[in-house]
Amino acid sequence: MKIIIVGGGQVGSYIAGLLLENGNQVTVIEYKDRALAAMRKNGIGEEHILIGDGTDASVLERAGVRTCSALVCAAGLDEVNLTVAMMAKFEYDVPKVVARVNYPKNVWLFNSGMGVDVRINQADIIGHMIADEMNYHSIMTLMRLSKGEYSIVRVHVDYHSSAVNRSVAELDLPEQAVLIAIYEDDDTLIIPHGGTVIRAGQSVLAFADEKAMKKLNRLFGPEITEAGTDK
Repeated sequence: MKIIIVGGGQVGSYIAGLLLENGNQVTVIEYKDRALAAMRKNGIGEEHILIGDGTDASVLERAGVRTCSALVCAAGLDEVNLTVAMMAKFEYDVPKVVARVNYPKNVWLFNSGMGVDVRINQADIIGHMIADEMNYHSIMTLMRLSKGEYSIVRVHVDYHSSAVNRSVAELDLPEQAVLIAIYEDDDTLIIPHGGTVIRAGQSVLAFADEKAMKKLNRLFGPEITEAGTDK
């Protein structure tokens, strides 16, 4: 997949590294000397770096915006990310535009009318991660989707969970939840099917709304005794 990232700071550089590891064709647009030096130090090769301003149409075209599959707006300024998003979506019809929200008060601007397909609000993600740590035994929010109340979450399978040693088909999964993947301790990935057996210590990646998250927490977390305490 051909992907353009505008902004080569810590966020953009990290995203670029992950995408390259997964075999994607990546171009990072950046012009600040410090960010360029950091990218090179972190192993982002020159062939993946384009020096220039991402709000410049000629720079975007040199990066291949007319043929890219996705564009990530990862600059440190919201006005830059919105400008690039609108250019990418409305001038070049990029199929998928992802934009980073730096300041929570601006989140309402990051919508389809501004060319944004998916917004990543870091403050919102961190806030929900902290809330989940307080409210749930086993769940961590990885991403909240920009539309609706759904999230991608990681659920740890507790050793005292009632789901241990049972197949997915045997579990009373909430209707508004889908199991995406299961990770073993050695990072082995399993695509879950009805016959997949849940093991203690695994991490389950799921797509769920707020109500379903509570049920997943009860299902995969430590079993609660009649007295209301964990086993």
